[in-house]
Amino acid sequence: MDTAVARVAGFLQQLVLPVDCVGCGRPGHALCCDCRLRLTPDVTVRDVGGLRVASGLRYEGVAQPVLVAFKNEGRTGLAPPLAAALRAAVAEAVAVVADDDLLLVPMARTRRSAVERGYDPLRVLLRRAGLPHRDVLRLVRRPRDQLRLDRAARFANLRGGMAARLPLTGRRVLLVDDVVTTGATLTEAARAVRAAGGTVLGAATVASTPRR
Repeated sequence: MDTAVARVAGFLQQLVLPVDCVGCGRPGHALCCDCRLRLTPDVTVRDVGGLRVASGLRYEGVAQPVLVAFKNEGRTGLAPPLAAALRAAVAEAVAVVADDDLLLVPMARTRRSAVERGYDPLRVLLRRAGLPHRDVLRLVRRPRDQLRLDRAARFANLRGGMAARLPLTGRRVLLVDDVVTTGATLTEAARAVRAAGGTVLGAATVASTPRR
């Protein structure tokens, strides 16, 4: 079945069939009250190669399956609590900046992934959170799948893979992503912004994976 058709079928199925909670499996709602409560923003801050990254949730427990379902299964109805987490992370990130002319820059996206999903998860959350942003970054090459790569290989895989679409001289930038794991994507995005003359003041993400 064509991917777009499959997505539409999935949306229609959610409307007419009973659903189970994505977080705990309880029947009745796509996200039960208890799991929604567990998605209350709890902002953490970590350092990624000198970059201050604020995250609204920890990528574990309920947050993990909810984010996966939202990103990969067409469950866009799960956006509200995730958008709230992103908004809280951005608020924390900008609290230490005090700059009214800050540019929010989401990660570069591939046209193919947006077409396959039928939507762009990160941009959906930015709009839902009411956060103005600008698509400054683009991919100059398609990286390998990061899933099975170790930390060093992830950084090497993404290095030099992004570029700015326009000069950023004098612009102050806050990077935005859905999940920070090793920080390889944010590190490459920061390099691309600086190469275009911009200053990266930090980053905000919906969630952060627990550090081992």
